[in-house]
Amino acid sequence: MQIPHDTRNALGTVVSLVNTVPEAGGSDGLADVEALYDFARTHRVSGVGELGPRDLRAVREVRTHLADVFAAPGPREASELINRLVAAAGTTPQLTDHDGYDWHVHYFAPDASVADHLAADCGMALAFIVVAGEQERLRRCEAPDCGHAFVDLSRNRSRRYCDSRTCGNRLHVAAYRARRKEAAG
Repeated sequence: MQIPHDTRNALGTVVSLVNTVPEAGGSDGLADVEALYDFARTHRVSGVGELGPRDLRAVREVRTHLADVFAAPGPREASELINRLVAAAGTTPQLTDHDGYDWHVHYFAPDASVADHLAADCGMALAFIVVAGEQERLRRCEAPDCGHAFVDLSRNRSRRYCDSRTCGNRLHVAAYRARRKEAAG
């Protein structure tokens, strides 16, 4: 599956935003306005002006809607969620070539709030996945103590863990040790 650069970036932003949700007993990755600024800088969200508590609440709401798409049982449910999210953002598709990137589409109005920007770009990236018939690529980590969201971009759709260097490797090592212990005992 070929995914354009801007869509791939937006999918990365979707995953990072969804994964800011506080895990059981953990902290919220968007705990305050400064964390929202950091998120916007890290993910190169363009056009971010002055942010405040209202922006933080709005982005947390977008985060919840994006997480709901990962939990949607099928494309019809996912499309309904995405359609509501994108419509509420007031999408205004525009062609642009900035920051050294070739022509691509921004789906948000130039003066959009950070929440509308994220809702439009991230919602359209998820729409691309659903339209391609690839919703099963929107997954949650199978590690019992994780559950982070990720987009499986592997050729054969076989990825099971959010990060094979941490969750996947940790579980593989545990399984290996269990097999060795069983063989020795």
